[in-house]
Amino acid sequence: MIDSSAFQGKTAAYYTLGCKLNFSETSTFGQMLQDMGVRTANKGERADICLINTCSVTEVADHKCRQVIHRMVRENPGAFVVVTGCYAQLEAERVSAIEGVDLVLGSNEKANLIQYLNDAWIDGKGGSAQHRHFSVKTKDIKTFAPSCSRGNRTRYFLKVQDGCDYFCTYCTIPFARGLSRNPSIDSLVQQAEAAAAEGGKEIVLTGVNVGEFRGDGNECFIDLVQALDGVKGIQRFRISSIEPNLLTDELIAFCAQSRAFMPHFHIPLQSGSDEVLQLMGRRYDTNLFAHKIKLIKKEIPEAFIGVDVMVGSRGEEPAFFEDCRRFLEGLDITQLHVFPYSERPGTAALRIPYVVTDAEKRRRSKCLLDLSDKKLEAFYTRHIGQEAEVLFEKAIRGKAMHGFTRNYIRVELPATLAKEEYDNQLMRVKLGELNHDKSALRVVVA
Repeated sequence: MIDSSAFQGKTAAYYTLGCKLNFSETSTFGQMLQDMGVRTANKGERADICLINTCSVTEVADHKCRQVIHRMVRENPGAFVVVTGCYAQLEAERVSAIEGVDLVLGSNEKANLIQYLNDAWIDGKGGSAQHRHFSVKTKDIKTFAPSCSRGNRTRYFLKVQDGCDYFCTYCTIPFARGLSRNPSIDSLVQQAEAAAAEGGKEIVLTGVNVGEFRGDGNECFIDLVQALDGVKGIQRFRISSIEPNLLTDELIAFCAQSRAFMPHFHIPLQSGSDEVLQLMGRRYDTNLFAHKIKLIKKEIPEAFIGVDVMVGSRGEEPAFFEDCRRFLEGLDITQLHVFPYSERPGTAALRIPYVVTDAEKRRRSKCLLDLSDKKLEAFYTRHIGQEAEVLFEKAIRGKAMHGFTRNYIRVELPATLAKEEYDNQLMRVKLGELNHDKSALRVVVA
């Protein structure tokens, strides 16, 4: 039994660390609390409830989580502090012991946030920090918390899958989120239809490993994609990220002629060295990856292709990094998301003897980031002078407006021309020169 009166009139502050999936889930938590009568606190206003959704992908992320928790406690004296997310699952007792933290919810419990809050308030009225934590072992994480949220963004984020069965040697995500699981295709179509009814035009499909989606019978990810493509009102779908071995040739062919799935792919490579890929426990080699890139460019020449790359992983000897650099240089890709390897407790990678220094990780990161900048600028430059359809996003009054083309080129509309009514509107514009920091193409003003 939930006592809804306990929620009425309260204010809440939220902080999200990590991936798009986390941002989507936080937005859903906010909607759950709003439905109970909780208002989002204004900037600078002390909140009654603080909810921190954490990440644990690197040691730096863990440290930032602790910093954010301490700051939220300090800035909101007397608030009821709830911590959830990957770091909360992996380090529930440690997080619970932090001064001011009342409730820690692991990956299996966060779907029942309202019930846990209600129970904690009933049992702990008038007390100090309760330091309660609830989490189960990885094998017992079974729940799926639905999420289709916009938050403060124009685009919606639809959670189609959670967890991962891969257990790559460097990664803790399966331990934090559990094994792969997902809802039905019908339920996801209904959520997309609801977003369309609210005026949504673009939805990003999120998950930990979306390509692992498995429906009833023999249904798989492409069946979900085909079903969503038929949702009226949603004019754009994007796939947040998909493993190269799960990006089937059939899926690429469908996206090439799809009504609503955009010419935009984000594919994690992690390393362009077959030796390192094997050490990581990845399920493909560079030949397969190169095949996928060539096929995308053959079927969809204008496609934007983003690629994740990790540098300095255990076992990445100098020659292996050079193999990676050369491989990436020769690929027709658009942008690299480069991040340094971080030691994670309990991972199999710690048994690999060759260790890369932090200084060398920084050097390798810069090398690939410079390559990424060159590729992105070349991609943008090829589109100068073309017309494109742009979905504009809300801007701060007096600031330039930004939006994205179908193939994910960021477009800038000067503040002098920006209007509130352009938010969430698809507009056809002519693409001009790069802006001052080369992060967008300016709209050509007639």
